Amino acid sequence: MREISLADVPGLVGQELGVSDWITVDQTMINQFADATLDHQFIHVDPERAAAESPFGGTIAHGFLTLSLLSAMNFGTVPKIREQTMGINYGFDRVRFMSPVKCGARVRGHFTLSDCRFRGGGLLMTTYEVSIEIENEKKPALTATWITIVQFDPKDRPEGV
Repeated sequence: MREISLADVPGLVGQELGVSDWITVDQTMINQFADATLDHQFIHVDPERAAAESPFGGTIAHGFLTLSLLSAMNFGTVPKIREQTMGINYGFDRVRFMSPVKCGARVRGHFTLSDCRFRGGGLLMTTYEVSIEIENEKKPALTATWITIVQFDPKDRPEGV
């Protein structure tokens, strides 16, 4: 994984910082997510019924499961900031679920840094335009604007920002 300094971050605004490895979304993952969230709708957990009664030809991942994979995708893709002591998920300004992720599909994340702002003594707020691509599909599974906070020791703050 690449490593950068806090001073490098502003110069990366507007650039795609990386594309994650592929992740296979299988029925075990879908079932575990259903158990964790108590969302057992048949289109997620009943392959036979989903094949017979849904337009998807089988089960599909929960939209929130797909969204939650961004954390794992980010970890191995976006450059690590040397001075970072902790990362905080601040939230999303916009999430759009564009295409269902069918059971067995492979997905990967694309991360473009769209903004960064130093806040307070030891915080950097970063905004990413993200999308999750479905292998061999034209439309992404989702697009979103994701805001995170990089915490660092104030003594490491670059001069002039």
